Amino acid sequence: MRVRIIFAGTPQAAVPTLRALLDSPHEVAAVLTRPPARAGRGRKLHPSPVAEVARERGIPLIETSSVRGEDVQAHIERVGADLGVVVAFGALIPPAVLDIPTYGWINLHFSDLPRWRGAAPVQSAILAGDATTASCIFQLEEGLDTGPVFSRLPVRIGHETSGELLDRMAILGSSQVLDVVTSIEDGSARTVPQEVGADSEFVTRAPRIDPQEGFIDFRDPAVAVDRRIRAVTPNPGAWTLLADGRRLKLGVIEVGEGSTPGEGVVRFERRSVEVGCADTVVVLGRVAPAGRGWMDADAWARGARLNEHTVLGSRTHDDGEAVR
Repeated sequence: MRVRIIFAGTPQAAVPTLRALLDSPHEVAAVLTRPPARAGRGRKLHPSPVAEVARERGIPLIETSSVRGEDVQAHIERVGADLGVVVAFGALIPPAVLDIPTYGWINLHFSDLPRWRGAAPVQSAILAGDATTASCIFQLEEGLDTGPVFSRLPVRIGHETSGELLDRMAILGSSQVLDVVTSIEDGSARTVPQEVGADSEFVTRAPRIDPQEGFIDFRDPAVAVDRRIRAVTPNPGAWTLLADGRRLKLGVIEVGEGSTPGEGVVRFERRSVEVGCADTVVVLGRVAPAGRGWMDADAWARGARLNEHTVLGSRTHDDGEAVR
């Protein structure tokens, strides 16, 4: 018996699972996704990556920013799904909808639950310096990422950005979802409770990361600077401030060696651009000055004619409090 599925997802991270389900013996009867969003210089409306795949494959599409409306819920009920599959949809599935599919909803979550419950599990794991994480498939329930777990796939975190790690986990998770759907179909599926309360020491939260959290403060140790840049790359992006208050976007860096010239102080070494941190230096990779595209840091430094007294990330408010 094939499983009739309603799929809910929005960004690129959800696409591998959607494609895997479409290419499986199971039936994707409808796709639920967020409405088109404005992006790019022209701020034109663009459909979500999931919507593009659904249209390409001729799958009925429900585009909505909320699942709480009666019309949307009626539409979901008419699908007659056996199972709902969620991957980074971007909106909560309300209690009234959880019981509509015969087997409820399962969610592919990119963390080792109950660690990093919330919207930014991959970024949070890198920011915290975790050596490993996991992709978990759990039964969706009213609580935030609290449901019992069907499957846990350990993943080692390399020296990679959150975007790179998420892409890798999205591909690994797609096969994992297929295995769980098949086990639900044949009756062999089993879940393991997370067995922790909401206030347990094992529960950590991963709220959505605000663009302001991409600010790089070179008063931090070099390892912490490296983690933050990787965690917020590509979204919401890393940035710091020049002495005149203009922003400088930062790409991936390397942790260097040797003494620091001072926190935030720029130093040129053999065609490389180093910046002092609390303990040692970091070597800048690519940067993007305000209003310009990405370029190698040494090309930017030569064009900007920086001197040995240039300091990054040091602008203060009128009250003297450092910008963070």
